[in-house]
Amino acid sequence: MAHTASPAQLPLGVRCALGLYGLAWRATLPALKRNKRLAEGWAARMLSAGPLPQAEVWIQAASGGEAYLAWEMLRHLPGLLTDHPAAPRVLVTTFTSQGMSVLEQARAELAGSVDLLPAYFPFDLPGVMRRALASVQPKAVALLETEIWPGLLAACRQAGVPTLLLNGRMTQKSVSGYSHLPWLWRSLAPSRVLAVSDEDAARFAKVFSMQDVGRMQNIKFDRLRFDTDLPRPDYANLLPAGSPFVVLGSVRKEEEAEVLNMVRGLRSEHPAAVIGLFPRHMQRVCIWERLLREAGIPFALRSETTAAVSPGTVLIWDVFGELGGAFSLATAAFLGGSLAPLGGQNFLEPLAHGLTPVTGPFWSNFAWVGEKIFETGLVLKAQDWQGALRGLSALLTTQPDKAEIRKKAAAYAHSRRGGALRACQAVAECINCA
Repeated sequence: MAHTASPAQLPLGVRCALGLYGLAWRATLPALKRNKRLAEGWAARMLSAGPLPQAEVWIQAASGGEAYLAWEMLRHLPGLLTDHPAAPRVLVTTFTSQGMSVLEQARAELAGSVDLLPAYFPFDLPGVMRRALASVQPKAVALLETEIWPGLLAACRQAGVPTLLLNGRMTQKSVSGYSHLPWLWRSLAPSRVLAVSDEDAARFAKVFSMQDVGRMQNIKFDRLRFDTDLPRPDYANLLPAGSPFVVLGSVRKEEEAEVLNMVRGLRSEHPAAVIGLFPRHMQRVCIWERLLREAGIPFALRSETTAAVSPGTVLIWDVFGELGGAFSLATAAFLGGSLAPLGGQNFLEPLAHGLTPVTGPFWSNFAWVGEKIFETGLVLKAQDWQGALRGLSALLTTQPDKAEIRKKAAAYAHSRRGGALRACQAVAECINCA
């Protein structure tokens, strides 16, 4: 079913609201310019570096994770287009340098089949977005996951460009926030929404007053690879031979006291184990140094370590981007953001390395994975830090077969794939019907 759009004049109330929205943006720009993350690419975000390139599709991917989803989608696009001999031009925008890095990799891989054009996402000032859309002249705009931007949605509505919200996710908290201006979101509703669960679909339907919100599998299932031997990372030499390695990944500030208790328990029950502690935010590294020093627990910083540490050492990982590789060396792993109501962190990546991950009770960010994953035993869900400690200790004792875990995880993911193709079909329908 193709979804098209016609140019539309926005109601006066909506235009007034967008005017106030633009003034709010203008007021915050000086503060935003002092933000190191946003200062990079500032001229591009304001369009002062020149117009965005023309493209048939514009995809907005917030950061690195969403950029990977766009990459997965675009593998399918050329085969879905009719009467289109050349590689389609696709603008993919992102907020972050990590997102740009992923998109540059995708650009190299897809060269010849898709002309991927990475760029920083412009600030969502209504006037800036109207100029951006006029430059790109897309046949469709696709927003991934939670990227709901009033300025861009308004510009698309006024220009008659169909907007697709794909791999859509929305929390109940977000629904409450959007409910303050229901008339605005009704007027700016996307042409089509494909959500990753029935619950998400119902939330989008409520916010946008849409009757037809579709379902799709989460593209993240398409990205999971369980059948490939992953390379052993260079830093394997930091671990002493014969010592089990436990990863405590993406630990958040709000759960540091509980995780410190887990560290104590692990050292008591498995004194030879090396513990890799990965704070979610690097500014917490100095806090962990203090906590471990006060607790009398020996530790070392990953950045200052060049040889194998002693058994029983806590290795504070103060180097970005090495968590995935650490899973390949681990005997057991815990994923943080889950002992406090923070939504949890990605507990699927350890499965690709043959690990049974342990998570706390809070995992709403990954509800799309499905409760059945706990029933299979592929992931252990603990109700508190004591339960998480018991789970890790049991895994260190039994050391399950990694190949068998990967086999079961591959079967679980395989039955849930197809989201990337479904999303790309929706995009292709807009291009083919334009």
